[in-house]
Amino acid sequence: MPRPTSRRSVLSAAIAAAAGAGTLSSAAPAAAAPAAEAGRTGSLPLVDNRFWTSYTDWRCGTASGTRAVAGRRPGLVIAAPAGRTDYTDPHTGTTATWEYATWTSPVHRSRVPATEAIASWNAHTPAGTWLQVELRGSYSDTTWTPWFVMGRWAAGDGDIRRTSLDDQSDGKASIWTDTFSIDDAAGGLRLVSYQLRLTLYRKPGTRLTPTVWRLGAMASDIPDRFTVPASTPGLARELSVPRYSQNTHIGQYPEYDNGGEAWCSPTSSQMIIEYWGRKPSAADLAWVNPAFADPQVCHAARFTFDYQYNGCGNWPFNAAYAATFKDMSSVVTRLSSLTDLETLVRAGIPAITSQSFLKEELTGAGYGTSGHLMTVIGFTADGDVIANDPASPSNGAVRRVYRRAEWEKIWLRTKRYNASGKVVSGTGGVCYLYWPAHPTPAQRRALEAVGIR
Repeated sequence: MPRPTSRRSVLSAAIAAAAGAGTLSSAAPAAAAPAAEAGRTGSLPLVDNRFWTSYTDWRCGTASGTRAVAGRRPGLVIAAPAGRTDYTDPHTGTTATWEYATWTSPVHRSRVPATEAIASWNAHTPAGTWLQVELRGSYSDTTWTPWFVMGRWAAGDGDIRRTSLDDQSDGKASIWTDTFSIDDAAGGLRLVSYQLRLTLYRKPGTRLTPTVWRLGAMASDIPDRFTVPASTPGLARELSVPRYSQNTHIGQYPEYDNGGEAWCSPTSSQMIIEYWGRKPSAADLAWVNPAFADPQVCHAARFTFDYQYNGCGNWPFNAAYAATFKDMSSVVTRLSSLTDLETLVRAGIPAITSQSFLKEELTGAGYGTSGHLMTVIGFTADGDVIANDPASPSNGAVRRVYRRAEWEKIWLRTKRYNASGKVVSGTGGVCYLYWPAHPTPAQRRALEAVGIR
C-alpha cells in the first residue's frame, strides 16, 4: 500500500504550500485532440496522452535494427541487431552480453507544458529478451534533458530483474521511481515536448525478439490543490469485478515485499485482469505455495515487483503486467473527475485509482494511508463510489461504498496534510486503465473521451 505517490520534491511541495496554488498552462497533432478534453480547468488542458500503437506510428519513428510489423495488432520487433552490449544486473551482479536494436519516437509537442510525465508500454518479452524505455525532452527555457531511463522491464524474472533507476537528475528535473518530475514546479519551468526511446534486447545468436504493441506517455500539469470541486452524479451502474483482499496475504513471499498492505497494486491489477476473463494458467501458478489462497495475487506481486523500488507499486510495471495477458491493453494516465470514471464504467471499463488519506477523511475505510490503489467498479443511485478495496480483511469484505465528495477529493488533490500536520503530496488523479486490445465501439469512444487512443 504505502509508496511516495507524488514524485514532486519536498522543496517543490514547500514552495507550493507557501504560495497556496500552482500554475497551469497549454499544440499537438489532431490525433491527440481528445486529450484536450481530459482534465480541464476552464479552457486549459491539464493532461496530454500520446501513445504510439499503429503500423504508421511504428514506421514514423527512427529505427536502428527494429522493424514495424503489420496486422490486427501492429507492433515493433528486432529485425537485425544494431550491436551488442554488456549489462550488469545491479540486483544480481551478473554480467551478460545482449544484442540490441532501438526505436526512437518523433518529438511530441505536448498540449500541456508539463510538470510531470509517466511512460507506459504494452509488450511481449519471451524468455531471453527484455526492453528499456527512456524519455528525453525540451524545457520551456529551450534546453534539453538527457535521456532518462523510465524502466528496464521483462515479463519474467529469469534474465534480468525488472527495475526502475534511482538518482537520475539534471538539476532541473528528477526521476522518482516511474515519474519524470520538474524539481521546482513553482518556478515556472515546464517540459514542453518529449520523445521516447525503446531498446529491445535478446540473447546473442538467437532469433528471439520482444514485441511492443503500445508505447507512450502521459504528460500533465495538475495545479497544486488541497481540494477539488465536486462533480455531479451522472450514472448508477455496478460492474461485476472479482474481489481479492491483499490482507489475506500478509507475510507471504518476503522477497516480494511480504504481502499485506504492500500488495494493493498487484491485487487491484489482478481483479481487473480477471474481470476481462484473463488469468494465469495452472502452470504459471505452479511456483506458489499450494497452501496459499488466491495464488494469482501472489503471481501478480512477483511479476510487478520492481527490484529497485523494492515493492510492487511501480505504476507502469503494473500496467505492463496486465498487457502480458492475451489481447490486453493498458495505460497509466490521469483523469479529471469522477465524471470521467462514470464515462468508463458506463462502457464497462473499471479503473484502478491511486489515493492517500487520513482515516477520518474517507468514511467507512477504517484506515489511513500514504498511498493506496483500489478499483472503481461503479456508482450508486446517489452517485457514491463503489470500489473493490483490497485493504479489507477478507475477499468478502472487499466491496465498499465510499462517499462521492470524500473519495473525489482524496483522489484528485495534489496536496494534503498528514497526521503530523505536515504538507505532503497526493496523486492528482492517477489511474491505470486496462481493456481488451480490440475494444467495442462503445469502449473505444469512452477511452477517447478521456484522452486515450
